[in-house]
Amino acid sequence: MATALGALLLTATGLMPLVGVPSLSADSFVAVWPDLLLAARESLVIAVAATTLSVTVGFAVALLLLTTGSQNRLLTAAVATPVPIAHLVGAASFGLLLADTGLANRIVGTPPDQWPSLVGGPWPVATVAAFAWKESAFTALVVTAALAPSIRDYTDAAKLLGASATARARHVVLPLAAPALVGAGAIVFCYTVGSYEVVWLLGRAYPETLPVSTFRLFGSIDVTSRPQAAATALATTALALVAACAALPLVRRGVRPR
Repeated sequence: MATALGALLLTATGLMPLVGVPSLSADSFVAVWPDLLLAARESLVIAVAATTLSVTVGFAVALLLLTTGSQNRLLTAAVATPVPIAHLVGAASFGLLLADTGLANRIVGTPPDQWPSLVGGPWPVATVAAFAWKESAFTALVVTAALAPSIRDYTDAAKLLGASATARARHVVLPLAAPALVGAGAIVFCYTVGSYEVVWLLGRAYPETLPVSTFRLFGSIDVTSRPQAAATALATTALALVAACAALPLVRRGVRPR
């Protein structure tokens, strides 16, 4: 990883060009700066929305799993099913479901020209839905594994002391789940920021997200666009690192139930 980041930095700053003489320069960042801001905004909108939905739904599903235990096998299977499915397969399924000629439109019976632009529209509805469907299952499994060993003892003790259901959820369950929620949310955010295939398949053509822009620039027949691709990739890495560094102290510190 350090080698790859070093190569990106050298390429973006002109010290390791494919053609020409190496020279320190910020031309690649200047060239992509206007589009870089738009791509970063688009990536953040998708990542924040998908992470929020994944954490919220995953936490609710985890509580439902812990409440029903192993009795609800159908719920357990439904939660575990999205985990091994590839993101590209899930994205293609959501495209077939939510497109203007998709399955949902046919079930509702709405004319294609009156169906909202959920795929490739101004708002990344299908993209966020695909990420949230996949990552909420991951979040639910992480939170369930974190809470399962101790939640029953803590909640039983709080119940014996007279705590209401709302108080138990606020002062026991949520503090116990907080480190797992933060850790899972950070993983989901970092993955979503760096994901290419789901956004490429379901997102709009412009503005692009950072990974899509990086892939397009790197695959261009113009080899002089490689430094610009490296600069965009560094911006993607910087966003993910900021999120990881912000979440790490919260995960390490944890929160003790009151």
